[in-house]
Amino acid sequence: MRFSTLFTKTRKDAPKDEIAKNAQLLIKAGFIHKEMAGVYSYLPLGKRVQEKIISIVREEMDKIGGQELVMTSLQKKEVWEITDRWDDEKVDVWFKAKLKNDTEVGFGWSHEEQITAMMKDYISSYRDLPANVYQFQTKLRNEVRAKSGVMRTREFVMKDLYSYSRSEEEHNEFYNKVIEAYHTIYKRLGIGDATFFTFASGGAFTQFSHEFQTLTEAGEDTIYLHRDKKIAINEEVLTDEVLSQLEIKREELEKVKAAEVGNIFSFGSNKCEQIGLYYSDKDGSQKPVVLGSYGIGITRVIGVIVELFSDEKGIVWPENISPYTVHLVSLAGEDENVKNRANEVYEQLTTKGIEVLFDDRADVPAGQKFSDADLIGIPHRIIVSTKTGEKVEYKARMGNESQLMSLDELISKFI
Repeated sequence: MRFSTLFTKTRKDAPKDEIAKNAQLLIKAGFIHKEMAGVYSYLPLGKRVQEKIISIVREEMDKIGGQELVMTSLQKKEVWEITDRWDDEKVDVWFKAKLKNDTEVGFGWSHEEQITAMMKDYISSYRDLPANVYQFQTKLRNEVRAKSGVMRTREFVMKDLYSYSRSEEEHNEFYNKVIEAYHTIYKRLGIGDATFFTFASGGAFTQFSHEFQTLTEAGEDTIYLHRDKKIAINEEVLTDEVLSQLEIKREELEKVKAAEVGNIFSFGSNKCEQIGLYYSDKDGSQKPVVLGSYGIGITRVIGVIVELFSDEKGIVWPENISPYTVHLVSLAGEDENVKNRANEVYEQLTTKGIEVLFDDRADVPAGQKFSDADLIGIPHRIIVSTKTGEKVEYKARMGNESQLMSLDELISKFI
C-alpha cells in the first residue's frame, strides 16, 4: 500500500471527549474513526489488524472442529421469550425495533437462543452430534455508558462459538479443547504471557464460567492472580469456599486489574430443553443436547493490545497482527535516483509476498514521516535515502540502532 493513496491521515490530537489511551492512539494513527460514544468505524489500517486477528482465531477454531457460519443480527422475539431473556429487566442491553408490519425484533447482543433454535432443523439423532459452529459477527449492546475506548463499545465484532454435545462428558472434552485453543490464540496474538484463565460467576446453570483476563491497568475487572498456577479468580466469586475448592490460600493471591478478552460457559442441557433441542439416542430414547458457548471480543482484543503495547511515540504492534510487516520510508525529496530505488525496493518486497506500507509522499518532511511511522507502530522500518546508496537502512520500531543491509539480506529476514 502506497501511503500517498491511503485516504486516511494521521492526526496530532484525538477527540476531546476520548479519554481511553487505546482509542486515542488508534484514532491519531488512522486505524479507527469515532462516530459517537461507544461506536467506531474501522479504517483500512484498522480493518487489516482486525482481519489478522480473525484469521488467527479462525485457524484455531477450525483445528478443534469448528464450522464457520454467519447468523443474521435480527433476533426473533419469540425465541428469546422462551428462555425469559427478552425482558429488559433480565437483559438490559437490548437494542429493539419494529418492522413495518409491527413485528418486534431485537438486534443481536448474543446468539445462544437463535443458533440453538436453528439447530433444531439439523440435529435429531445421536449421529448428528457433536456439532460445533462459530461466527464472526457484529454485536450490538445498549450499554448505559460506553467507555474504555474500543474495549467497551455499543457495537463490536465478536467470535462466538456454540458446541452441541450428546453428554456432559463429550461436552467437557470439547470445553477443554477450547481452553487450550484460547491459550494458543492469545500466545499468537502476543498477549499470552499476560493472559490468565480465570474463574468467574457461572450464572444460572453452573457454579463457574471461565474468563480469559489480560493484565492491564486499563481493565475494568479486578482479579486475584495465582502466578504459579497460572490461574485467577474474579473478585465476584472470591470466597473461602471457592479458595478451598481450588486448593488456593488467600495469601498466595495477587490483586490486579485486568480486561476480559474471552469467556466460556457451560449451559448444561437447560437451554436446549427450554428451546426443545433433543436427539434420539441409540436406544431410541429422547435426550436433550448439552450446550456450551465460547466468545472472544475481536475488537476488544485490539484495544487491550494497544494498551499493552504502546509507548510515548505511539503503538507497537505484535508482528502477527501488525497491519503490514514493513514500513518503507522514502526520503527522496526531488532526487529521482532515490525515488526509483525506493520504488524498486517496494516492488521487490511485495513481489516476495512481504506486506509493505510505503511512505512515498513527496511533500512530507522526514521528521513527520518518522513520527507517523512511530505512531502507526509497524514493527520493521526500512529507509531509502541518498545516504543508503544501493543498500537500505533497517530499524526495528522498538530498537535504537539501525543498520545498512542489501536488499537480499533484507528479504531473507522476512522469508
